[in-house]
Amino acid sequence: MEPDGELLRDRLGLRGGVVRFEDGSLPVFAIGDDLVLKLWPPEHHDEVATEVAVLEAVRGRLPVPTPELHDTGMLDEWAYVLMSRLHGEEPKVPDVEVSAQVGEMLKALHEIAPPEVLGPGDWAAFVAERRAKCVEQQRKHGLGEWWLEQIPEFLDGVDLGEAEPVLLHTEVMSAHLLRQNGKLSGLFDFEPAMRGAFEYEFVGAGIFVTKGDRRCWKAMVDAYGRTPEPRRVMAYTLLHVYSNVPWFMKDLPQADTLDELAVRWFRE
Repeated sequence: MEPDGELLRDRLGLRGGVVRFEDGSLPVFAIGDDLVLKLWPPEHHDEVATEVAVLEAVRGRLPVPTPELHDTGMLDEWAYVLMSRLHGEEPKVPDVEVSAQVGEMLKALHEIAPPEVLGPGDWAAFVAERRAKCVEQQRKHGLGEWWLEQIPEFLDGVDLGEAEPVLLHTEVMSAHLLRQNGKLSGLFDFEPAMRGAFEYEFVGAGIFVTKGDRRCWKAMVDAYGRTPEPRRVMAYTLLHVYSNVPWFMKDLPQADTLDELAVRWFRE
């Protein structure tokens, strides 16, 4: 049953109007102008420790504001995190200025030591597991046979190397960003955070922020200070936990092969 935001507000001794955010897979309520209450059902309680640990790790260390942790606990079967509310609007993308600010933000994020609670413990094993599921995952999403047949050979031809693990948000996209007065004013939703190869981060940023626009991609990687190899980012696009290539293709430049997509989506 969907939790009652006003009842939860009262149980926590809070004041202010309650508004349920429409987007997102979890129940999230604004309480007044200053607070946000985020809830997890029992099957997702394991995500709470990640959200809390990353909120604490990034506090005051990014050029973009992040929510400040106020409290965490249980309300019946629902785990909750109470945090400060960020303000602004979802940025319109692709946009060169937004892309540059995202690059600066990612540079700072990846310089923060990943909290110990974050997985995976073995990045190479994670990649191998994702690879074993890759073709079937894309088939379930409706990717055509022409593309499915390319995946094994493409992945065989990409050297993902030995990853130096960094703190990954994993879903840097316009829906998780806010902008106000010409500047990014918020980055939120840290429960999918991981530790792993820096190129993995550029899957979401490339697809949902720069969106195949080469000027925006250049602005982002220039601000980041390191250019990801396009075929590695394409490989991680296939291997990403939430990868849905047919969905990605709807709004991005078209091509005939995975190698061509790598260049069209992830190269200046």
